[in-house]
Amino acid sequence: MKALYIVEPGKTELREIDKPKPADGQVLLRVGMVGFCGGDLNAFRGTMPMQQYPTILGHEIGATIEVLSANVPDNFRPGSSAIGMNVTVSPYQNCGHCTPCKRSRPNACRDNRTMGVRRPGAMTHYITAPSTDIYHSQKLTLKALALVEPLTVGFHAASRGRVSPSDKVAVFGCGIVGLGAVLGSSARGADVIAVDIVDRKLDVARKAGARHTINSAKANLHDALSELTDGQGPDVVIEAVGSPATFRAAVEEVVFTGRVVYIGYAKQPVEYETKLFVQKELDILGSRNCLGDFPRVIEALETGSPQDASPRRFPIDDVITKVVSLEQAGQALVNWSENPADITKIMVNMQL
Repeated sequence: MKALYIVEPGKTELREIDKPKPADGQVLLRVGMVGFCGGDLNAFRGTMPMQQYPTILGHEIGATIEVLSANVPDNFRPGSSAIGMNVTVSPYQNCGHCTPCKRSRPNACRDNRTMGVRRPGAMTHYITAPSTDIYHSQKLTLKALALVEPLTVGFHAASRGRVSPSDKVAVFGCGIVGLGAVLGSSARGADVIAVDIVDRKLDVARKAGARHTINSAKANLHDALSELTDGQGPDVVIEAVGSPATFRAAVEEVVFTGRVVYIGYAKQPVEYETKLFVQKELDILGSRNCLGDFPRVIEALETGSPQDASPRRFPIDDVITKVVSLEQAGQALVNWSENPADITKIMVNMQL
C-alpha cells in the first residue's frame, strides 16, 4: 500500500509499505480521511523543530475499525458492534517517566512522539493503534472525526486559560486550531472575540461560536478590542498564529491581571515590553497538544453550541478548504506553502 512521506524539507514522495498487523491490545484501522495540519506545513518548510525525516505524515485521523487483536477491552470485542465503527485516534505517545508525565500532564512529555512528527503517521491506507488511543462516534462522519484532534488543541488552550462564563476571550488566528479555541471558549460560556486578517475565516469563526469578529488588517486592533471590552481589554487572549506581532499584541491587549495563552510557535525571536508582565501581573501560559479533550470535542461536534436556543453545528464543510487524493497530497502541500492565507484545512481522502 502507498504512504505519503516527508523526505526532507521541501520534498515529499509516495512510497510502498506493508500493511500492518495489530499487536496485542491494538486495533487495525482502515484510514478514511486525514487532515494536513500547520505542523505538516512547517515540516515541509523546514521550520518544525521536532520533525524527523523521513517519516509518514498525518495525525488528524478519521478511520474505521477493521480488526481487533487479543486483549482489547470488551467494548471493542467482535459482536459488540465495534467492527466498522467510525473512530479518531489520539496521536500522542508519552514516556510515562519524566516530570510532566508524573504530574499527570503527559501532553507536555519531554519525549512526546506524535504520529507524523517523531513516528510514522496516518497518510496511508491502514494503521494500527492501541485501543486506549481510540475515540468513537456513532454520529460523526470520517471527515468530522479527522477534525477532532486539531480542535482538541484549541480546547486545551481554553482550559489552560481557565476560561469561564464571565470572561471575554480574544482568539488571535482563525485557522483550525484557533477555531478550536473559539469553540472551546464558547462551550465554556465565554464571550468570544475572533481576530484574523481574512474575512472568510472570521465568518467561519462566527459559526463556530464567536460573538464578535475583528479584521485586524482593516481595523485598529487596540481600538476594536477596547470598544468590545469597555476599555479594559480581554480577560483572556489565546494566540494561535505564531508571529512576533501577535505574541506582542497578546500581552499588550490583555486586561490587567489577565491570562495569555500561547499555542503558536513564533519562528523568529520576540521582543517584549517586559514591564507589562509585572505592571499587569499577567499569567502567561503555554499550551501544547491536549489533555483529555477528545470526548469533549466529539460531544461538541455532535450536539452543537450550548449557547444557542436551537443548537448549531460546527461548520465542518466551511472549515475544509479542499479535499484531495493521496496522489494529489504532495502537490497540495506545495500549493499551501505558496498560498497559506487561502487555506484553513486540507484533507486527504484515502478512499479516492
